[in-house]
Amino acid sequence: MLHSVNLDLRRRLARVGRADTALMRRSARLPAGPADDALRAVSRAADRGLLWFAMAGAFALRKGKLRRAGLRGAVAVAGASFFANVITKPLFPRRRPAAALLPARRRLRRRPTSSSFPSGHSASAAAFVTAAAMESPLAGAVAVPLAAAVAYSRVHTGVHWPSDVAAGVLIGGAVAAATRHWWPLHPSEPARSEHPADAPVMPDGVDMVALVNPKSGDDGDDPTALTRVAWPLATFVQPEQGRDIVEQLQQLIDERAAQGRPVRALAVAGGDGTVAAVASVAAENKLPLVLIPAGTLNHFARDVGVQSVRDADEATEAGTAIGVDLGEVTTFGDDGTSRRWFLNTAGIGGYPEMVRLREVLEKHYPKWIAGVIAMVRTLRHASPIRVLLNGQEHLVWMIFVGNGSYHPKGFAPSSRPAMDSGKLDVRYLRADVPYSRARFVLASITNTLATSHVYRQYDLPELEVRLLDGNRRVATDGEVGPLGNRFVFRSRSDALTVYR
Repeated sequence: MLHSVNLDLRRRLARVGRADTALMRRSARLPAGPADDALRAVSRAADRGLLWFAMAGAFALRKGKLRRAGLRGAVAVAGASFFANVITKPLFPRRRPAAALLPARRRLRRRPTSSSFPSGHSASAAAFVTAAAMESPLAGAVAVPLAAAVAYSRVHTGVHWPSDVAAGVLIGGAVAAATRHWWPLHPSEPARSEHPADAPVMPDGVDMVALVNPKSGDDGDDPTALTRVAWPLATFVQPEQGRDIVEQLQQLIDERAAQGRPVRALAVAGGDGTVAAVASVAAENKLPLVLIPAGTLNHFARDVGVQSVRDADEATEAGTAIGVDLGEVTTFGDDGTSRRWFLNTAGIGGYPEMVRLREVLEKHYPKWIAGVIAMVRTLRHASPIRVLLNGQEHLVWMIFVGNGSYHPKGFAPSSRPAMDSGKLDVRYLRADVPYSRARFVLASITNTLATSHVYRQYDLPELEVRLLDGNRRVATDGEVGPLGNRFVFRSRSDALTVYR
């Protein structure tokens, strides 16, 4: 039985070898031309993935889909190169094609000496183009011709058999697809809301107050000029040095009301911290909010579905809006009681520091890699917290509370499919099991948090957190709040009207 299996395998490999030789000879008969030099050059450029890392860097210069395409492509190239060159080549040794099969003008000056199977260059090329196309079809279309040229160049220059290239392409595509296991794709559709809302038509921004934070976003990219074009009749203000944004806007609204010129809408251009402050004022005063994406992250605007100034302008021209939930946290401490709204996330313990560090690292690394680094650094210095969560005692390292149910349910929640779920996304890391921090890191890397004993996730309309030892600060949307020993988190359904 075993003998017959081995014989059949040898026959199949012999057929592959004959097909490889026939294809190599057919390639060798192609006439000489400029393509010979071009293919040698592109093959050398792809050595060690340098071509793809350079293209990833070029894509990363643009925010949004192209930047994500470049980052995912770079990660896929690193994974495919490792799998093809470090794991597969030693397992399947194969001789390179004989130099005599091809004319001398095509040959590379330095022929590789490693196993011919599979083609690492082809694996990297396929990994980059597949990963980039998952994030941005435009990036994929740009990379496809180069990837095809690199893959064929390995046959044209005589350093790989065609079957080596085919195997490399399969490996690269599989590794690129596998990145989605740890790093989910951004949803292409905005989060849904079943609550259409009434909002006034604001064609030129009359009776609108727009707060623009020039320090949000990229250096030197002040969004003021662009927003003035969209809403020329709006009143534009900037955050005042050393003054709370909420207090500044509330005073302006009160003054306008006293003058008989009431504000009918608020607009905000800035990152999530600025947006959270203005949204809290809008919610308290029952005013619709215009989101102007201008910050470095814009998580809330992305989930709502406002991607640009044009999107916001069209919504105000038509008066179309939706109602979305807000998170609310009430803090009870020695200095009294305070209440804060939050758009995206809140946290107690090491979580706020982890989020802050992750967002800094995201400027240089893909989100899941930045998240792992931030998590390890934060947990290394964290102290366990004894708490009562809705009356039940727990020992935890950190607590995360999201406004709405986030996806994925494992590590690094990144998007919300709905903005009106009426639920908080509550997650915490247990500190009462052996090696809980190490187990959490391992489960995060392997994307097995859903089955881990050290991690818990619940969707709840309300959460009460009582600290049993001392006081802590709660952080909301990246901003640190007051000290307290009891915190009540609630989901406020349909609390904010947003133009969309």
